[in-house]
Amino acid sequence: MLEELKDLDNSLLVALNGSDSIYWDSVMWIVTKTTTWIPFLIIVLYLVAKNSNWRRTVLVVAALALTVLLADQLSSGLIKPLVMRWRPTHDVTFLHTIDTVFGYTGGRYGFVSSHAANTFALFAFLSLLFRSSMASVCFFLWACLSSYSRIYLGVHFPGDIFCGALLGLFVGGLVFWTYKRLLDRLVGEYTYTSPAYTSGGFLVSDMPLLLFALTGTCCIVLLAAIPLANPY
Repeated sequence: MLEELKDLDNSLLVALNGSDSIYWDSVMWIVTKTTTWIPFLIIVLYLVAKNSNWRRTVLVVAALALTVLLADQLSSGLIKPLVMRWRPTHDVTFLHTIDTVFGYTGGRYGFVSSHAANTFALFAFLSLLFRSSMASVCFFLWACLSSYSRIYLGVHFPGDIFCGALLGLFVGGLVFWTYKRLLDRLVGEYTYTSPAYTSGGFLVSDMPLLLFALTGTCCIVLLAAIPLANPY
């Protein structure tokens, strides 16, 4: 069974890794950078602050920081050195055949993916917080795109991404459960019966801003990759 899963993982890596396009190499190189998504995350924090009092805002920011900290430390600080599974770029089976971008190979170990753990942890927490289908779709697409870029760049097997995503979902759900109990105790329970608000207490009319921020960031990435792919 384990050998079959490993063979499937290897086959998916070959199918999903890289391309023959310098342009798409450049796109994925930008997508994988955390700094690329700062404007999108700023919009998320803006909507939290706009739709919350200061106590709830501070609690959400603290919970988001805890979410990333836990996901990152569990993946990079605990699981990677414990499992010690080589990244494709350091695995002798793929070392000379895997497509990489700009010579980037990452660290030695790749299981589980910190990118996947972090982004899917935020996806889980923010989806439970906003309680909006539009917001959830935006967060999910962001997590998937960021995670896929790691396979494209050759620094993770699909299995690293899948298990990292599962870890992230668990961490995000756990932190939200803790946050909700602290919120009820310190601030009081938020209940919204107006159709103008999501059940999480966010204006429905604000949700398209998340879609705009996500698509806008993606458009900027596509434009920014042009000079990177054609430096001369």
